[in-house]
Amino acid sequence: MKIKETPADDNGCGWFHLSPPRIARVARQGHVRARWGVVGAGLTGLAVARQLALNFPDDEIVLLEAQEVGFGASGRNSGFAIDLPHDIGAPDYIGDPATAKMNLKLNLFAQNIITSLVAKHGFDCQIKLAGKYQAAIEEKGLRVLEAYKSGLDKLDQPYEIIESEELPSHLGTSFYRRALFTPGTMLIQPASLVKGLAESLPTNVSLFENCAVTAVDYDNPIVLTHANGTVAVDKLILSNNAFATQFGFLKGRLLPVFTYASITRPLSAEEQARLGGKPVWGVIPADPFGSTLRRTPDQRLLVRNSFSFNPNGKIDASLLARAEATQRRSFENRFPMLPGVKFDYTWGGAMCMTRNHSGHFGELGRNVYGALGCNGLGITRGTGAGTLLADWLAGKRHELIDFLLAGDGPNRNPPEPFLSLGVNANLRWGQHRAGLES
Repeated sequence: MKIKETPADDNGCGWFHLSPPRIARVARQGHVRARWGVVGAGLTGLAVARQLALNFPDDEIVLLEAQEVGFGASGRNSGFAIDLPHDIGAPDYIGDPATAKMNLKLNLFAQNIITSLVAKHGFDCQIKLAGKYQAAIEEKGLRVLEAYKSGLDKLDQPYEIIESEELPSHLGTSFYRRALFTPGTMLIQPASLVKGLAESLPTNVSLFENCAVTAVDYDNPIVLTHANGTVAVDKLILSNNAFATQFGFLKGRLLPVFTYASITRPLSAEEQARLGGKPVWGVIPADPFGSTLRRTPDQRLLVRNSFSFNPNGKIDASLLARAEATQRRSFENRFPMLPGVKFDYTWGGAMCMTRNHSGHFGELGRNVYGALGCNGLGITRGTGAGTLLADWLAGKRHELIDFLLAGDGPNRNPPEPFLSLGVNANLRWGQHRAGLES
């Protein structure tokens, strides 16, 4: 099977360029034989490879990444490691309480893995338990906060309602009318996290970077072809999200939805004083199509909004300028006290969404397995599902493994061209309806 599309992200990701430099691992030339192969060295793939290495210390695990670690989707998100259920398909972000409780356990499981690895290996990814603000300006956004509040009550989770007059002391800006603060979210520099995880892999993991798979033969063994040779494995794990369809699995079930972000230069001491508020915070919008904001430890401001559906899984660079203009308007609406602060970087990044907000966990085919479709929760969902998939392959049992195996899996999408027309129309309409939240 020929692989027709491989990742090709833009070069503007601020997180990647601001993270510690490292030397990419070169693929071994010629023929490599290993028991395990993992495709995709994002958060899921790194978690799978690490846990496989610990479960099978005598086996070599080959981890193949089409680009450089940290350059792809896992290094391009907004850096929210959310503890709470975050089901954007449910009016209260919670959905079914029993399912929500298991998702809460999964997210906390993943948070604990991340904090333990950061502490053990001592790499700096600006990790901070800062919580998150879900903020609203319009009436429909305020109604969402009320619904979210009721969902949190069902789960007996802590929160704080912050009214407009108090918000400037938290965020600096007086733009929002109300926010719901939850304390359990960790804020992270995502590219630094991914690079740190890659540099601390067990010694029996062989990482091949800039090593796109161009063909796969599902014989016994499975043979992966790349530019410099082949890798033959007994068992293959796909952790490459929407690109799993290029390998023949979950075709017509995954949706590569791209979001766009810009990050400023560092604020001067005078600008920080003018802004006020807490030195580190994160805001997610009450409306899913609104703007996400970050104030980073190095005193930059990030704005993320704008969406597009790119069925080939690749960034559309022509949309970057339009997204930057939208983010400039959003920035000026929220931070009129900072008129001279420009963006240093603008980039796009993919989320692997599914119509029913359910991912895939488990077997895909004979000797092929996957943890795919994080639905916008890549840091926690990817880390947790990747670790648990490796444990399941080692014969271990856990209530979270049973929970993931029992999932519905991704729904089938409508056929093209109706899919692209429908998804992009819905994205444009959602952004329009978001109003001032965008």
